[in-house]
Amino acid sequence: MALTVYNTLTRRKEPFSPQDPGRVGMYVCGPTVYDHPHLGHARAAVAFDVIRRALEFLGYRVTYVRNVTDVDDKIIARAAEEQRSPWEVAEEYTRSYDDQMTALGVRPPNIAPRATGHIADMVLLIERLVDRGVAYVVDGDVYYSVESFPGYGRLSGRTLDDVRAGERVEPDPRKRNPLDFALWKSAKPGEPSWPSPWGEGRPGWHIECSAMSMKYLGATLDIHGGGQDLIFPHHENEIAQSEAATGKPFSRVWLHNGFVTIEDEKMAKSLKNFVTVADVLEEHPAPAGRALLAGAHYVAPIDFSPRARDDARAAWDRIGTFGRNARAVLDRETVDEAYLERVALHGASADPWVAKFTAAIEDDFNTPEALATLFDLISTANPLIERAERGETAASDELASLWAFFDTLAGVLGISPIQDWPAAASGVGSLAPLVGYLLELREEARRSKDFARADAIRDRLASAGVVIEDRPGGPRWHLA
Repeated sequence: MALTVYNTLTRRKEPFSPQDPGRVGMYVCGPTVYDHPHLGHARAAVAFDVIRRALEFLGYRVTYVRNVTDVDDKIIARAAEEQRSPWEVAEEYTRSYDDQMTALGVRPPNIAPRATGHIADMVLLIERLVDRGVAYVVDGDVYYSVESFPGYGRLSGRTLDDVRAGERVEPDPRKRNPLDFALWKSAKPGEPSWPSPWGEGRPGWHIECSAMSMKYLGATLDIHGGGQDLIFPHHENEIAQSEAATGKPFSRVWLHNGFVTIEDEKMAKSLKNFVTVADVLEEHPAPAGRALLAGAHYVAPIDFSPRARDDARAAWDRIGTFGRNARAVLDRETVDEAYLERVALHGASADPWVAKFTAAIEDDFNTPEALATLFDLISTANPLIERAERGETAASDELASLWAFFDTLAGVLGISPIQDWPAAASGVGSLAPLVGYLLELREEARRSKDFARADAIRDRLASAGVVIEDRPGGPRWHLA
């Protein structure tokens, strides 16, 4: 089965066909850096990280571009509030976003353009729109005329008669239509500004993504992504200005990830149910947070409820436990040899586990079904671990080949138990030497039949969140 995706623009699931066979250009709207990232930012970042990994797993070469909006009204307002420069504010929160997405296992994009590095590209694009008569100048400001674009509203399914102004559309009596949006804003005292044919100023929000995406991926993108909250007005406006400038379709496919809710209520600062990524990482291991975000279908909403968090924690514990136990009885050479033998016998794509996982991924990146396949594999492999611990060669060989496939497939979701999680994110850090020493003391106590002391060490470790597993080959530990 070939990859099919749900295209927001056509409102149906359709076969995916990039312009250049084997290559995909994907652009995703990144953060506006005026505060620390929240769970909604993480949802989008993880969703499209999984989509990128899935495309690569399916054999595509992906050029992934995700921008940073580092000049904006909100950044300027935060800078004034904190009596700092907008540049300081943008730099601090850009680093915060990058660090916390890394903690969640999100790979950096191939290209991460900043708006302030592409002002000249935006000015050229705005000039083209003015020359074509679809944008107009008023007192140093430049507006796009939505009535000049016949297809306006087709992404969101709205018409000009019933569409309403989005959150970043400000009323202005100088506009020809209240829905017209700013392409260029004339300079105000104390604000960052750049030269332009219309005077000093700065770009509007919407023009940034059109200029940056087309600079790196061309006039037509294969995939444009972002949160569902961006469909209108941001992505609607991107289509209008981009297609008016080039005369070509702006993106072949539009993918939008679902919202995050807090116990079935939309997350919002005004409702005081706002959850930052730092909050999540403080209370939960980063891999469990990743499992929560990656385990849901990208289109579906995620409810950040206690039950959902417990389920994600249990899912990660099951994955992590399997990883620890399987690797404890396998060496790298055994895994490599068994993997090659199995591939030679079946072919990687024909292996039943790979085939089932691939079918889920090809069905609009169905991560819940893909995750279920991984758990089925774990259920099959777990009995082999005990047999391998008893020295059964056949069990060890079968386990080695299953482990090799599991590690590859889990990596598509970014939840491989052996991937390099940052120490602060995994919660392990420098605990290993200390826990190892305490386990040695516990083993000495057990050999001396001082079971009360051995149990006391185990209980003290448990109270600190360290779980001990006594296995035939010796004790193992992990964080609760």
